Amino acid sequence: MNPSEKFIPTIGLEIHAELKTHSKMFCSCANDSDEEKPNANVCPICLGHPGTLPVLNHEAIKHVLTVGIAVGGKLADFTEWDRKQYFYPDIPKGYQISQYKFPLVSDGELSGVALERIHLEEDTAQSTHDTHEKSLVNFNRAGVPLMELVTKPVIHDAATAVRFAKELQLLLRYLGAGETNMEKGEMRVEANISVSSPADMKADKFGVKTEVKNLNSFRAVERAIEYEVKRQIALIEKGEKVVQETRGWDDAKNETYSQRSKESSHDYRYFPDPDIPKMKLSEIPEFSAASLSKGMPELPWAKRDRYKKDYGMTDKEVAVFVESPLAANYFEAVIKPFKKDSKKIRLTINYILNDYLGPAQINIELIPHAFFSELIVMIADSEISSRGAKDLIGLLVKDNSMSPRKIAEKHGLLQKSDAADISPIIDKVIADNEKVVAEYKAGKTASLQFLIGHAMKEAKGAANPTVIHELLVKKLG
Repeated sequence: MNPSEKFIPTIGLEIHAELKTHSKMFCSCANDSDEEKPNANVCPICLGHPGTLPVLNHEAIKHVLTVGIAVGGKLADFTEWDRKQYFYPDIPKGYQISQYKFPLVSDGELSGVALERIHLEEDTAQSTHDTHEKSLVNFNRAGVPLMELVTKPVIHDAATAVRFAKELQLLLRYLGAGETNMEKGEMRVEANISVSSPADMKADKFGVKTEVKNLNSFRAVERAIEYEVKRQIALIEKGEKVVQETRGWDDAKNETYSQRSKESSHDYRYFPDPDIPKMKLSEIPEFSAASLSKGMPELPWAKRDRYKKDYGMTDKEVAVFVESPLAANYFEAVIKPFKKDSKKIRLTINYILNDYLGPAQINIELIPHAFFSELIVMIADSEISSRGAKDLIGLLVKDNSMSPRKIAEKHGLLQKSDAADISPIIDKVIADNEKVVAEYKAGKTASLQFLIGHAMKEAKGAANPTVIHELLVKKLG
């Protein structure tokens, strides 16, 4: 038996996401992740000076509650903030303001994964270590609103963990709650990993867990989980014990490494923050579920279902539009005049994905959506060929000062569909290819495609291939 088949991995995720607000969680300093100057957005409150008093950021609370509604979670009525004690150079106060017993949201589900809680806290500062063995601390990030989402330990493979993290990132972007750029540290994933035998799993017994912290890419999440599962299985197979600890991820070595023993909640000596008033959310109208639901956009999973049902998109096509709200909005603006014309909608999907966006990362708004609608109508009405349409898209990307029709006229891209115009071309192709004509008349039907191709070439792509086909068949008897 393969060792991996004798053990079942169990994974729980803790995901931290910086929230998109104008100011920090407890002060009026700017929440600006693009600020390059160190310690520019700081004040006595976020630097933890004695005697300062924090003031809650209602925008951050609203973001977390909206996420809670989206995942079907239970919104708290009573909530409070707690002090989480630990002493790192990037914690200015010697404690972090977080939530312990009374999170804003409990339960819920996302991407098939059950959730434990979603709470709000403040972010830490950033430490950097230079080559001269000096450590520097930038407090610009200290105090930025940070949402922490904790899943239940119900994930059993790395692929599911990555799929969940991607869906959460997408949800936060749809709600406008956060940018969640992992490369900028705006979203960080921590994975709690253990392995158990099938018998222990049946008895709800989990193995000793390790926590892999600060995974800053989806690739790192997948590889770290896979590595840690194999490492733990190998230890057990050798008769050794898995130690409960916090581990880091070395992307270059493709392995986890020990950092410190894992803390438990009592190690943090949580207690309610005496400077922040306790809250009863039912007393605040703007935090009611009804109020928050009014401004809720269409959620990613609802858009997926609608695009498949209404437009017959494949999973791959849906993914492009759902993962880019800008592309989705553009697509819907283009097809708006078409009502339920399935032919034009299908043409729009194909030409946006394959010929406009394609492999290149361009600004989708380079071609005004009204121009793209006009382009699709011209294709559907056989006014331009598929080759002409590709050329026209390229010309529109370079210059959108004229309509598609005017550009097509200027560059000779409009198809000729008048038999009187095309007939002389057909006569020339027949005269120039007597051998192929003879083969066709002898029953070699494939020869017709050769003649159609030559006629298109002779017409420089400006002739309607359907008319060419009809005339060739007619003239060849």
